[in-house]
Amino acid sequence: MKKKVLVVGGGLGGLSAALRLAADGHEVTVLEKNDRIGGKLNQRSGKGYTFDTGPSILTMPWVLEQLFESAGKNIHDYINIQRIEPQWRTFFEDGTVIDVTSDLPEMLKEISKVNPQDAASFFKYLDYCSQMYELSMKSFYKKSLTGLNDLRTLHSFKELLAMDPVKSMDQATKKFIKDKHLQQLFNFFIMYIGSSPYQAPAVLSQLIHVQLGLGIYYVEGGMYKIAESILSVLNEYNVDVRTNQKVVGILTEGTTAKGVKLENGEEMYADIVVSNLEAIPAYKTLLSNHPQAKKAAEDLSKYEPTVSGLVLLLGVDKKYDEFAHHNFFFSQSGEREFDQIFNTGILADDPTVYVGISSKTDPTQAPEGKDNWFVLTHVPPLKEGETWESNLESYRELVLNKLERMGAKDLRRHVEWEYTFTPDTLKELYGPNGGSIYGIRTDRKMNGGFKIPSRSNQFTNLYFVGGSTHPGGGVPMVTLSGQLTADLIGEDLKNVSKEIG
Repeated sequence: MKKKVLVVGGGLGGLSAALRLAADGHEVTVLEKNDRIGGKLNQRSGKGYTFDTGPSILTMPWVLEQLFESAGKNIHDYINIQRIEPQWRTFFEDGTVIDVTSDLPEMLKEISKVNPQDAASFFKYLDYCSQMYELSMKSFYKKSLTGLNDLRTLHSFKELLAMDPVKSMDQATKKFIKDKHLQQLFNFFIMYIGSSPYQAPAVLSQLIHVQLGLGIYYVEGGMYKIAESILSVLNEYNVDVRTNQKVVGILTEGTTAKGVKLENGEEMYADIVVSNLEAIPAYKTLLSNHPQAKKAAEDLSKYEPTVSGLVLLLGVDKKYDEFAHHNFFFSQSGEREFDQIFNTGILADDPTVYVGISSKTDPTQAPEGKDNWFVLTHVPPLKEGETWESNLESYRELVLNKLERMGAKDLRRHVEWEYTFTPDTLKELYGPNGGSIYGIRTDRKMNGGFKIPSRSNQFTNLYFVGGSTHPGGGVPMVTLSGQLTADLIGEDLKNVSKEIG
């Protein structure tokens, strides 16, 4: 049953859905408002430096392999995926340095240096995290979920209890790990999806298994190669991918989405519309003229945005040999940092700072003898009507002071090229609620850890993909959201066909 599909937005979720739907035999058009596809997974360059401007760490590469296999392709024919070791190098204010590695004997040595007692319980912790991942493979990574009822149909009561539903991720960590440095380190894995370990459910301890058990990866030539590889396959399927095509409205008739209106006035019609723009901004902008749109957005208020971020792209004219590909400079108190960002909604006065230096692995990303620094600091999402302009200079100084204090001596003197992204930039470029990086906060009390349903409650043929929908933010999750939403569309079409038949 071939259908005409319009995909609004060419981020990873939109591209993934477009590829799956094209492979299923539908006629697909992708409309992207910017001059390049990829959404937050993008690229910028200057003075011989190249930077990934969004995701810099790849986990769960099986998701990408699965996507390509569904289209009859092998992703390894398109990109070279490399495993990274050490995975992270982590720095603490008291001088403690811990390398995170999937080489478990080496990881045990690193833990033993800090706390021998935790080394003794480490394998029990890994086993717990692995169980959470295996349970999720039966549901979260298999089907587009809308809430607890869906989960109940895929798990026995015993399995649901095994997910530790009344515990937070932090509580699960502390059950096995006693040292404050290690607690803070493992709790911080939750920032792969931009949430708080004190509010996220314990089942997300699986992120430790995802990294230590499955590994972390980099794509040779930069992470943007992922978007380019998907585009190559879309072209092979004759999918019409249009850039510089801003959608300003979704056309509706009753409970049906008829198509879209472009900024140039053109109207395009389709049987199915898939929005890679998050649901709440979509209802507030693309559907603002519909009488139910305001209520639809209000009904989704429990799905609050994740953190946003200050990103500094720095071309550094020297090499700091003590740093690895991925580096984390931790705050003195993780609890205070998360409380300020998530509960109080203010800038952390002592934030954790991530520095990704892909030229450590891939010399093509910087001139010889120099390095490309991607510096990310998480900040609260923008409130309605708020801008970040007044914070930029002071927070940039705070971040650079921290890096220089914790090992990057004289960093400022060695920065010869710089570009900055703020929450304002992220919101303007990609339209996420509050300038969010990872979509929706995973909060067991606020939303049970679930995301916005992929199928619109207002329109029978409107679907959403991306970090705000199941299963969430980050490269593998967003890519999977496109695949699972395509599955959902396929199921819905079959059900309609049965009803007609």
